[in-house]
Amino acid sequence: MTKNPPSLRPDLANARVPHDANARVPHDANARVTDTHRAGQPTIGMISLGCPKALVDSERILTRLRAEGYAISPDYAGADAVIVNTCGFLDSAKAESLDAIGEALQENGKVIVTGCLGAEPDYIREHHPRILAVTGPHQYEQVLDAVHGAVPPSPDPFIDLLPATGVSLTPRHYSYLKISEGCNHKCKFCIIPDMRGRLASRPAHAVLREAEKLVDAGVKELLVISQDTSAYGLDRKYDVNPWKDGEVRSHITDLTRALGQLGAWVRLHYVYPYPHVRDLIPLMADPTNGILPYLDIPFQHSHPDVLRRMARPAAGAKTLEEIAAWRSICPDITLRSTFIVGYPGETEAEFQHLLDWLDAAQLDRIGCFQYENVAGARSNALPDHVSDEVKQDRWDRFMAKAQAISAAKLAAKVGRQLEGIVDDIDTDGIATCRTWADAPEIDGNLFIDEGAEGLNVGDIVQVLVDEAGDYDLWGTLRP
Repeated sequence: MTKNPPSLRPDLANARVPHDANARVPHDANARVTDTHRAGQPTIGMISLGCPKALVDSERILTRLRAEGYAISPDYAGADAVIVNTCGFLDSAKAESLDAIGEALQENGKVIVTGCLGAEPDYIREHHPRILAVTGPHQYEQVLDAVHGAVPPSPDPFIDLLPATGVSLTPRHYSYLKISEGCNHKCKFCIIPDMRGRLASRPAHAVLREAEKLVDAGVKELLVISQDTSAYGLDRKYDVNPWKDGEVRSHITDLTRALGQLGAWVRLHYVYPYPHVRDLIPLMADPTNGILPYLDIPFQHSHPDVLRRMARPAAGAKTLEEIAAWRSICPDITLRSTFIVGYPGETEAEFQHLLDWLDAAQLDRIGCFQYENVAGARSNALPDHVSDEVKQDRWDRFMAKAQAISAAKLAAKVGRQLEGIVDDIDTDGIATCRTWADAPEIDGNLFIDEGAEGLNVGDIVQVLVDEAGDYDLWGTLRP
């Protein structure tokens, strides 16, 4: 299976900046799956596109297939069929998904399509009529039925044993933990609720049980994901669940507090800035638990009129007040967000408001998209669409501002000792690490270029920062 090149990743905006909850992140799914095949064992390949939520879906599908006796192939030639888990959030993402389907058809011939773009089966079949089946997002049973029809299972119960933790497409030391599906918001630029439905939270004890198993298997960092993490449990009326010798509510504050006691780093993604988010900040300021002082918040814009046209549940002025409150409780908190420039009707004054807001907010990790129409989105019908030239100009100015803020923030860390987790050690002995402020594959890195020979991937280390760039840090290993 081929890996999608960085040139197809506009979600990365400018080398190393945060991406949105809905941005697509191509994954070389099988590169992280090690498998041995027995003679005659049916074999499936997987191409996984999309956000981390889609990656979790891919892991669950592969886990179910392994439990039924299928092997996982790292290449087209070795697969009896290929599953393509698609992204459909943006038109450019749809194009990338169609390209991936076409490549799989050309190289293998037997292709099953699932994921967000699978919610539009006629659109897919119009471009690729030879596909075997199409299913929508998180329709695991339908995917399995399609695989059974294309490649019947042939398990050997004495050989095909699956570890309790299942198949993982991430390195062993970190894992995504999906706590809910869907979203109740009606943002005009977004069609995710149409594809993935309304908010559906997992019971708290089920999330905690999965997290505990991951930590027991060696995971050092849990990345909590959903479409709207702050709203977790709302659909369940914050029901109470048995856990250990007590109980835990299906509420983000209670869930986060319990996750922080499992002995791993816990990183929160896609947190809408509701008032009750303030209750999470003391947990991040408390060194006795694993909740990292890190919030990934999809602000999208600052100007109240743009937010109103977006139908966003937030206001720029109140957000600045909340940021100030968070920092008063936890001064070292890292704030990460993404924004849209060139939204229909955005004036130069509204864009300048956003630049001024960035100056005031001083976010640590800042990414940006140029607005584009998405089939089915209500924003398509708004008046006064912004020209491509203006969108590009605003994106350039936005990213220059974001880069300057990032560089100043990182320069202030020179001379400090930071805790980091080792993601990679190359053949030259250079260790690539991440600090509390860095989510994997998206944010910056902390490099150790000397004295890292005795380290292992997944080690948590102390590093004295010697040098800073626009997005990355360099440092020296401390005993």
